[in-house]
Order: sequence, then structure tokens, then C-alpha cells
Amino acid sequence: MTATATILQERLDDGVDQISAQPVGGPVSAGWREATLTRAKELEALSGWILRSTMADGATRAAPDREDLVKAVALHIAAARDAAENRGWFRLPHKAARVERAMSNLDAAEAHLMQVAPPRYVLGQLPSVLNHVECHLRPSDARRKHFESIATRVGVKEPDTTQPPATQLSVEEKWHEVELERAKIVCAMRAASSAALREQIRLHSFRNVVVATTILLTLLVGGFAVMGALEPAMIPLCFQPEAGGEVTVVCPTGQLEVGRTLADSSPSLAAVDGALRKAVSPLDLLAVEAVGLAAAAVAAAAAIRNIRGSSERYGLPVALALLKLPTGAMTAVLGLLLMRGEFIPGLSALDSSGQIIAWALVFGYAQQLFTRMVDQQAHTVLDGIRTPKDDPAPSPTHGAERAHG
Repeated sequence: MTATATILQERLDDGVDQISAQPVGGPVSAGWREATLTRAKELEALSGWILRSTMADGATRAAPDREDLVKAVALHIAAARDAAENRGWFRLPHKAARVERAMSNLDAAEAHLMQVAPPRYVLGQLPSVLNHVECHLRPSDARRKHFESIATRVGVKEPDTTQPPATQLSVEEKWHEVELERAKIVCAMRAASSAALREQIRLHSFRNVVVATTILLTLLVGGFAVMGALEPAMIPLCFQPEAGGEVTVVCPTGQLEVGRTLADSSPSLAAVDGALRKAVSPLDLLAVEAVGLAAAAVAAAAAIRNIRGSSERYGLPVALALLKLPTGAMTAVLGLLLMRGEFIPGLSALDSSGQIIAWALVFGYAQQLFTRMVDQQAHTVLDGIRTPKDDPAPSPTHGAERAHG
């Protein structure tokens, strides 16, 4: 061994010792942070083990190349730790940015380790990589096809029944095959990791849309309640049922009979309007919204039976359940306004406050008709993360996704 190679080997030994000396870190406040720190330490231990194994077996890469990759692994792991602990000179205030920074750096570190690992280690990792690739890359993806071909040749993947059986390779031949195709293996693994990260980004974006919609609906419901409290007659939820010439103004929290102006005539519009202003209450809108919200809460509780649960960190099922609450309050108000405007034939005049509250309950539960479409879209997003499928036609962003992969 030359003097230069000896110096490089000593530097690699120092790097391994520094990696092994790193503690796990934590505890930290969130589950994804704990998972990041655990994975970082796991990759650090693998890095040290792989480097020592490569030194013992004889390096298959030039020492300078291994040194560059070892440095890159350490830097990526340090970046992931900083994101999990949110420390360092550059602090990311947004949780999604920290999560993506941690995931992408851990994926990059793992890809570098696969570049320097001995062939026997790479061969042992192929089943896991195969599952990762098939989970996140489309069947038509060229990188997936190449990787599946390699996995079939080394006996990791069952051959296609329509093709003749592949020749059985010895262990040494499998190691040689893995060494020859290492670049394609790492490329497919890195592409799958990039696809998985993009799936998480799409999930987070969808969750943000649901949360933003929930906040806007909540503000709108609150605005209606405040407006009803300040000016009850502006949006009255009252009805004027007529029986035998007698007109009664019925509101959600009370009612008032309207007297006749003449013995044989119905009350004038002015009399009805005056009675309505007396009958309305600042609590009418609030009562209807509360009943609609309660009905929506029942609908959300009933929808739990359809929730399959998710290991994703963004809490999409919770966001979907919260969306139903302000939606129920809003549909209760809007439904009664449609009835009051005689938009629904045959349901234009309710006879008592109890009927108004009952219909508010019905309209509040009916929000399920609208939010069910959102639930279905959420299931589609989650299914797309677990089992990617080929698109019937290329999407406008497909080229951008390939560039990132």
C-alpha cells in the first residue's frame, strides 16, 4: 500500500470512529423526529460496519471515492438530525419543510451506502429494495423494469411464468451480477425514495386544502352567528304558517301570533313584518348552527367505521372529521333558508319551533352528501401512496416528476 493510500485509509478509519461515537439523540417532541433520529443512528452504524467490512475484504472502490461518499453520508445524516431537532444556523419554521428535509437526506445517505457496500450486503438488501420499488414506482417505469430484471436474474423475484426459467446462479455469480448492476440498483432505489417523498408532499398538500377549507367554513359560520346576534332580522330563520286566516310567526327559539287588522281579512304585510322583528332572537342563528354542528358530529362519529387508519404523519382522517363540523352548521342554516324561500315545494312553512330544530338536525347531518366526495378523494390519495398505478395518459407534471427522480 502506497503512502497516499495509507493516509486515505487512516482518514477513513477516523471517519468511522467519529460516526460510531455519535449518540442517538433526543428525546424529541414528535414521532417523526424520533423516527428520524433512530434511522440516522441506524445508518451511522451501517456506515461504520460497511466501511470496516469493505476494508477487511479489500476495497472494490478507490479510496478517494469511498472517502467522498463517507463524507456525504455524514453530512446527510447531520442534516437529517438538524431537521429533526430543528437546530443549527438555519432553522426551518414549517413542519412540512423539516419532514421533507429529514426524509430526503436519509434517503440520500442510504443511497450512498449502497454505492460503497460490499456486493453481499447489496444482495441481502434486494428484497427490501424490490418491495420499495414496486410500492412507489409505476409498473411502466423503465427504472422499475430494469431493477425487476436484475432481481429476477439473482433469484430475488419470481420469474414471469410466460418466460423460460432463468439460469440459477451461484452466490459468487450473484455478487458479480450485483456489482455490475449496482448503478441501476441504486438508481431505482433512489427513484422510489423520491417518488415516496413526492407522495408525502401530495398528501400534505391535500391535507392543507382540507384544513384551509375547514378554517374558512368555521370563520363563515362564526360570522353568521355574530351577524345574527347583532342584527337578528337581517337573516331570519322564521316561518309564517297560516291556519284559518290566523298567521303565526315561528322562529327557532320562539313564536308570535299576528293579530288581524280587520275582522275578515288576513294580517297586512306590515303587521307580519313587525311581528317577525319581535319574534326573532339573537340566538336563532346560533341555535340552528349548534344543532347542525351536533348532527355533523354524529355523522363524523358514524363515519369512523369507514376509516381504515393511516400511518402517515399528517393526520388526514382527523382533518376530514373536523371538516364535517362547520359544514354541518352551514348546511343547517342554508337548508332552512331554502325552505323559507319556498325553494323546496311542500316544505315552505313549518308550524313550530320544534320542526325548525328538527329540520336543522336533518340538514346538518346531510352535510355527509358533500363531504363524502372529499372522503373518497382522500381514500384515493392514500391508495395512491400504497399502490401506485399507471396513469391512463401522461399527466402534465410527469416530466417534472421524472426530473426530480
